Amino acid sequence: MTRPKQEHSLDRYVGALSAEEIAEGINAAIRNARRLASDAKILLEANRHPTAASVAALSIEETGKVSILRRLATARDDKKVKSLWREYRNHVAKNTSWILPDLFARGAINLIDVQDAVDPEGEYAAILDAVKQIGLYTDCYGGRHWSEPSEVVEESLARQLVMTAEVLSKIDEVSPREIILWKEILGPVWETPAMKEALLRWHQAMIHEGLAKHTQKDFERFVLGAKAGPVSDEN
Repeated sequence: MTRPKQEHSLDRYVGALSAEEIAEGINAAIRNARRLASDAKILLEANRHPTAASVAALSIEETGKVSILRRLATARDDKKVKSLWREYRNHVAKNTSWILPDLFARGAINLIDVQDAVDPEGEYAAILDAVKQIGLYTDCYGGRHWSEPSEVVEESLARQLVMTAEVLSKIDEVSPREIILWKEILGPVWETPAMKEALLRWHQAMIHEGLAKHTQKDFERFVLGAKAGPVSDEN
């Protein structure tokens, strides 16, 4: 006779979450990203460049959980929910945002300018994961060349990643009400052509409830870019 499987506290959850639970998860990720970014800076100042780079990469991965949890709030079936949990726990899938500060420094101003860079299957995600690995481990690469962290991770790379981790981890924590509005407004049209218009309506609702940090005009310019037309609400 087989015993029924017992549920343990460390079993990884793969089901749906309430808005309150998603907000809690987002805020936990943001706080941990800040902690890791701070740890990475301490290591950088101690000239531990390889480890600083790898810990900064871990901070960036934590920040990457935020967008995945937002998408979890819009999931409409169990298959999508399970897929998002796999993405949440996939290191490479959370690595897309590390290039954003550099893109904005080069002139990117809206979602259109950065949409290719944040592809979880794109090259930028794989690059950061590779940097994280070479900052922690030795390995043998093509040509029978041994890679040693202290020899391959330069100070300039470590500084860039630590700075990026600090910038990305400065995002604001969220409230359950923000996630409720996100689910109600974007959930029905997620991954459809109506998403951008819904995103603007969501931000307008955020303004109405005193939760927004930006004006509607600035948010519309960010979402629509050069295609943005006149905006009726200046709030």
